[in-house]
Amino acid sequence: MQLTVEFGGGLELLCNSVKIHNVNVETPKGAQQLAMRDLLMWVQKNLIKERPEMFIKGDTVRPGVLVLVNDCDWELSGQLDTTLEEKDVVVFISTLHGG
Repeated sequence: MQLTVEFGGGLELLCNSVKIHNVNVETPKGAQQLAMRDLLMWVQKNLIKERPEMFIKGDTVRPGVLVLVNDCDWELSGQLDTTLEEKDVVVFISTLHGG
């Protein structure tokens, strides 16, 4: 499945400072659809190059990471159970900043 995955608010630093990734993610064996929970594990294994604890906590994103699927907050579409479709755009933005 072709997806665009974007990182902002400093999270791009975990991915060699690359903000936009055009990726092809396979649907897990036995599953008919790709869910956000599957994408998060794929991102952790394939895109995050350092400090994964800054992105993932348990099986979801850390508190303070805003997740948008096609410009819609994933909290409105089912969070980890959100079903992804071909050419969806998933954006991860850190809302936490030091100072």
